[in-house]
Amino acid sequence: MAIKLPLKADHVGSFLRTEPIKEARKAFANGEIDQAALKAVEDQEITKLVQKEIEVGLKAITDGEFRRSWWHLDFLSGLDGVEFFETEYVSNFKGAKTKNNAIKVTGKVDFNNHYMIEHFQFLKEAVEQYGDGTQVAKFAIPSPNMLATRMQGDEYYNGDKEALLNDTVTAYQKAIQAFYDAGCRYLQLDDTSWIDFVSEDRIKAVEEKEGKKVDEIINDRVRCLNEAIANKPEDMLITMHICRGNFRSTYIASGGYDQISDAIFDQLNVDGLFLEYDDKRSGDFEPLKSFGQNNKVVVLGLITSKFPELEDPENIKTRIKEASQYIPLENLALSPQCGFSSTEEGNVLTEEDQWNKIKHVIKIAESVWA
Repeated sequence: MAIKLPLKADHVGSFLRTEPIKEARKAFANGEIDQAALKAVEDQEITKLVQKEIEVGLKAITDGEFRRSWWHLDFLSGLDGVEFFETEYVSNFKGAKTKNNAIKVTGKVDFNNHYMIEHFQFLKEAVEQYGDGTQVAKFAIPSPNMLATRMQGDEYYNGDKEALLNDTVTAYQKAIQAFYDAGCRYLQLDDTSWIDFVSEDRIKAVEEKEGKKVDEIINDRVRCLNEAIANKPEDMLITMHICRGNFRSTYIASGGYDQISDAIFDQLNVDGLFLEYDDKRSGDFEPLKSFGQNNKVVVLGLITSKFPELEDPENIKTRIKEASQYIPLENLALSPQCGFSSTEEGNVLTEEDQWNKIKHVIKIAESVWA
């Protein structure tokens, strides 16, 4: 079955961890329960989450990333040649400090028997059991750029970034096929690497780090992603979410899409883009003028997942109308700007607030695209 965007009311994927999840993960970390007991709690809470998503009217159903600590490190450290470790890393978030976790490359990067395939299979079975056939199981993993550009340590490749990029691409091609074979038809790639280009200071810093001009670096990131998804089956939908950081309702960077507009709107071969647009920190809609692929959907993240207050629906409708000056309305959709819990700590709002936000997205989308 081919899945057609847009899902006019969509979401990025992560949800606030429930109390049973928090308690079980703490007990597991303290050695009080084993892996099997932790999994039993996760299974139970994910099943409840799937039922709740269906109840409120979502069509793209996720597992809330309930089994993860981080939106990206858990997946990346499950690849061959990549290890999770404790680092001296200092958080870059504005006013909040993350755990000092990171990944490093210690061998040839590859994809084999990744444990998250089972995570997706459980989600898919739950959606099939509790849905009515109109829902789809959606799974999110970090973009290949999160490994090719963000890894710490280089014990295997010895500075050969081209070799690392090529092996990362191959690993992701295998991953995409493995998820497809497991029944995945909606895969989202989350990518914070694009924040390198939102301001002059960040551009200067990445040019110094990479030893290349900004246009070359952007081209590398487009190539990495396009080659990774080049062999995707026709009936598999792949979208990308661009984020400026989301931890405990804080962020990393501010700035618009101006520098990368041509790359993301006209060069990336994804089926859709989830973009942050919930406040002035994300810039204006002017970069949307680079939109040139009519088979692509831009999902406007106009509803914030960081704070509980509900946005004025008329203001959101006005902003959608403004965006439609650059992109046809049928190529637009609506979502929160990010997930509610990119890490297990979650944003600073309640579960009730979270579901009110989701209902808000659905109600506005139904009004706009009726």
